[in-house]
Amino acid sequence: MTDAVAIPKDEVGPKTAAALRAAMTRLFEGRPQRTDGRLTKENLYKEAEVSRATMNRAHVILAEWDTHITDNGKTTPGEAKRDATIDDLKKRLAKKTQECTLLENKLKAARTAIAALFHDNEALRQQLGKGVSTTVTPIRPRGPRQSR
Repeated sequence: MTDAVAIPKDEVGPKTAAALRAAMTRLFEGRPQRTDGRLTKENLYKEAEVSRATMNRAHVILAEWDTHITDNGKTTPGEAKRDATIDDLKKRLAKKTQECTLLENKLKAARTAIAALFHDNEALRQQLGKGVSTTVTPIRPRGPRQSR
């Protein structure tokens, strides 16, 4: 006698097994008809329109379900697409936030420079208003450039 592990067999009829397999396929493909599409055993028996007790007797089908969930996770195709879209939007938002921060810093610097120029301009106007004689020295002489 060998020590073989007994593989439990389905204790459900072929019609019930077919309904469970069809429901399982619809759920895995993201095409639920009677549930919200989450990959749960509760949705499996509801999608197949059988009782939980009946589903629990379908040992082979439940083993297939568990294998698929172990290999692929509980994320449906729609959820995977949604999650990828969310990740993309988060990256784009982070990039735009970084751009906005950079532009805000440039705006603050420009605001400071404009304020300093405004105050310098006001001081010059006051000097002109008091009749203070000022001589303007050009940076370079007017006229054509001279070669050296």
